[in-house]
Amino acid sequence: MSPIAHDLPPGVYEWIEQIGGGTISRLVRHVARREAWIVDVARADGSVVEGFLRLQREDGGVDPQRLERETRIIEALGRTDVPVPAVHGWNPELRATLFARDPGRSDVDKLTDLRQQRAIMEDFMRVVARMHRLDLDALGIDDVMTPRPKNARETALNEVDFIVGQWQKFLAGYVDPLTTYGLDWLRRFAPEKVARVSLVQGDTGPVNFMFQGDRVSSVIDWELGHWGDPMEDLGNIVVREFWNPSGGLSGLFDLYAAESGIPYTRFAAQYYAVHQNVRGMIPIHAVCAHAHPRESLAWYLCYRYVGDRSTCEMIAQAMEIPISKPAMPEGEGASDIFAEAALYAQTNDVGPAIGDAFARSRAKDVATLVACMDRRRRYGAAIDRIEQDALFELLGRRPASAEEGTRGLDAAIRERKLPDEKLVPYLTQRAYREEWLFAPAAALYPERNWSALD
Repeated sequence: MSPIAHDLPPGVYEWIEQIGGGTISRLVRHVARREAWIVDVARADGSVVEGFLRLQREDGGVDPQRLERETRIIEALGRTDVPVPAVHGWNPELRATLFARDPGRSDVDKLTDLRQQRAIMEDFMRVVARMHRLDLDALGIDDVMTPRPKNARETALNEVDFIVGQWQKFLAGYVDPLTTYGLDWLRRFAPEKVARVSLVQGDTGPVNFMFQGDRVSSVIDWELGHWGDPMEDLGNIVVREFWNPSGGLSGLFDLYAAESGIPYTRFAAQYYAVHQNVRGMIPIHAVCAHAHPRESLAWYLCYRYVGDRSTCEMIAQAMEIPISKPAMPEGEGASDIFAEAALYAQTNDVGPAIGDAFARSRAKDVATLVACMDRRRRYGAAIDRIEQDALFELLGRRPASAEEGTRGLDAAIRERKLPDEKLVPYLTQRAYREEWLFAPAAALYPERNWSALD
C-alpha cells in the first residue's frame, strides 16, 4: 500500500519512485484544468527530485496521443534555445509524464510591479520569435504531429480540421449556431499567404510559461502544439491576454516582428484569436454537455460562456460590425430556500474548513454549480422568450421554442442564408445573455475584455 493516499491509476506511484530513484515524500493534486500532480521524490543521498506529473487517463478524451505529443515536443525543444522543463520520464503504457518542476511562477498577470511584468512579456516575445524560426526537420517529431501543411490554406486550417475530426461524433449531434458560424467564418477568411510554417504552441501566452525574475524560465503546456502559421501564436497571445491581463499588447507584436523577421498584421492577430476560440471551444462545449464527474464543470462553464462572448466580440471587431449589449430580464422567479441554504453551507461552513487546495477548489465548484442551477431555474424561461423574439426578427417567423429556433438558425447558417451584418449582432447578444444567465460561473473570470491591438 502506498504511504501517501492518492487516486493515481495502478502502477503510476511505483513508476514515479523508479524514475525518481527514491521514495515519494510529497504528492499533491495540482489545481488545473488537466490532471496534474506536484510530486517530490526523496533520494537516499538527501537530494530531492521535484517533479510535475501529467496524466492522460483512458477516459481522457478523443486524442490518445495528446500527452505523448506534448512530451516529445518538450524533449525536442530541450535541445534548442527555447526554455522548457526537463522530462524525467514518459511511460506510454501508463500514459504518464514526469516533468521537472520549474521553481518559478506562472502568474505574470498577478504582478504588481508593472516594469517587471513588461520585461517578462518582452522576453517572452523574444522566446516566441526564436521558436518560430526553428528548423522543423531538426526537431524530429513529425511522427507525433499532423502532416505539415502544403499551402497557406492548410497552414491556417489543418489544426481546425484536426480538432473537428477528433470531435466529429460530438459535433454530429450538437447544435450550436456560434460554432457553426465560427467554423464557416474561419474558412471564408483564411489567409491567402503565410510567411512560413513553424512549430506553434497552439495556446501560448500569459500563464502558459514560467518566469523567474524578469526572464522566462520555461514554456509549458504543449498539448496543442502543431505545425502552423506563426501568426496563430500571436492570436493565441491575444486570447490569453484576454483571460489573464498582463499589461496589454501595445508594442509587443512589433518587437516580435523585429526579432523574428516575420511580418505582423492586425487582422492576422484578430483572425487567429477567433481561430483559437472557435477550435478551443469545441472540446469545452463537449465537456459542458457530457462532463465526467472528475471534470471541474464550473470552470468549463466559465470558459464556455465568457469564451463564446469574446469570440463574437472579436469577429465583430475584425469585420468592423457594430454590436451592443442587450437588456436583461429582471425579477423572474422567486428565491429558493434550498439553494440559499446549500450555497451558505458551502461558502461559509464547508469551504473555509478545508485545508487541501484541490478539495477547496472542488467545494467552490459545487457552490458555483448550485448557484448556476438556481439562476437557470429563475431566469431560463425569460431568456428563452427573449430568444424567440430575437429569432423572429432574424428568421422572419417566431419559433415554437428557443430550441426549435436554434435548430432553424443553425440550418440557415449552414446554408449561408443570413448576412454577417445581421448574424454577428444577434450571436453577440445571445452570448451576452448566456453569460449573464450563467453569471456565477462567469464570475470566476470577471470583467474580461479584449486588450487593444496596434
